[in-house]
Amino acid sequence: MTVTPRVALATSAMGLAWDADLPPMIEALRARGVDAVAAAWDAAGFDWSQCDAVVIRSTWEYAGRWPEYLAWADGVQGVTRLDNPAGIVRWNTDKRYLGELAGRGVPVVPTRFIAPGEAVVLPGHGQFVVKPTVSAGARDTARYAEQHHDLAAGHIAALHAAGSTAMVQPYLSRIDEGERALVFLGGDFSHAMRKGPVLTDVGVVDNDRVPHPDLVPHRPSAAELALAEAALGAVPGSDALLYARIDIASADDGSPVVMEVELVEPNLFTGHSEHGLRRFTDLVHERAAAG
Repeated sequence: MTVTPRVALATSAMGLAWDADLPPMIEALRARGVDAVAAAWDAAGFDWSQCDAVVIRSTWEYAGRWPEYLAWADGVQGVTRLDNPAGIVRWNTDKRYLGELAGRGVPVVPTRFIAPGEAVVLPGHGQFVVKPTVSAGARDTARYAEQHHDLAAGHIAALHAAGSTAMVQPYLSRIDEGERALVFLGGDFSHAMRKGPVLTDVGVVDNDRVPHPDLVPHRPSAAELALAEAALGAVPGSDALLYARIDIASADDGSPVVMEVELVEPNLFTGHSEHGLRRFTDLVHERAAAG
């Protein structure tokens, strides 16, 4: 007798409303013979233990409840399979991982981390970006020019008052060329997209920005693929990740650098890749059936 695996795609109220990947994933999984449902990660009474696997999909409202979210991931992993695993969730939802990647020789956007109580040192020239280390979708993020130090310092003070560590990065002069998002499924490259700049206003914190403007398919260069693979190789743990998205931009000299490694709840742009959707569906089915 064939057993139908049950899989929950963990999302949120925001994800249920806005996640473009979610409906086609549910439909494709059901067509593949999977009992697939979408459930908000904080849904009261949902029994995660009744699932053969839980895939983190669009748990976008975790940043303000980070400890609770980490506890949820640990709890789910304690009763069933969680992709990606709870240890990855803990590591990747705090952008201080960029410092670890840099320490392992991966070219990343230069980043200074400023924890509460530490001295605030801002760039002496050029534009720069301030954001919290725990954030999603460019939330609480702003771009500043060198004459905006007072505004930037106030932004950092507000982040510190909320208990957040701030991070300061240069605003890359070639970002208008587009940020490249390389999607990997089961450890293998699947597809890529190019998107326009997000921080188009200077000195403004705008949490209603479109997170992926002007999306177009992208064919990554050999250097971009090599960088993405190096970043994945530097992620702690030995298990193959169900999914990963490596966001890359051009440094001032034109060389690619990692902006973010997205291993928890990234948009995978499966609406732009039938192959990617099939690959995702097959992987989820295989992993759920394996237990």
